[in-house]
Amino acid sequence: MTSPVSPTGCCDPFDPVPWQDREVSWKDKLFVKDHVTSFLHIPLNFGQKIVKNMRLIERAGAQGGKIMLSDETSLWGADISIDVDRPVPGARMATLSGTFLTKVFEGPYKDAGKWAKEMAAVVRGKGRNLKKILFFYTTCPKCAKVYGKNYVVLLGQVE
Repeated sequence: MTSPVSPTGCCDPFDPVPWQDREVSWKDKLFVKDHVTSFLHIPLNFGQKIVKNMRLIERAGAQGGKIMLSDETSLWGADISIDVDRPVPGARMATLSGTFLTKVFEGPYKDAGKWAKEMAAVVRGKGRNLKKILFFYTTCPKCAKVYGKNYVVLLGQVE
């Protein structure tokens, strides 16, 4: 019998079961949105952006940060979205609506391209058309190392 994982105080341990092979529909789900600079899809200021936005979220007394999505817009940057329960003053706000098929992956971030191809195949296999793929990084790299698992959920937005 394995003992439960102790939280690090940074990122909560992630339970992949509720996210594996699901269909999720959102209507105007509220997010704080920002842009991360990348070099060949490697984020250069991800941590700084998360810390800045989480401070704004905390100051506003909002609940959030359980879902952090990344939309890899190019080799040079990504849009990040942090879920919140109310508007956050000083932050760029956005809503997200749509239906998403989910699949949980585990492994190094360098496998993200392989995961995206597999996610596209999953969507096609269900007879759906893929609009875009969002990456839900469930923990920071330090916490993933402590927990011994690097779970990443891919959300395939379908038409």
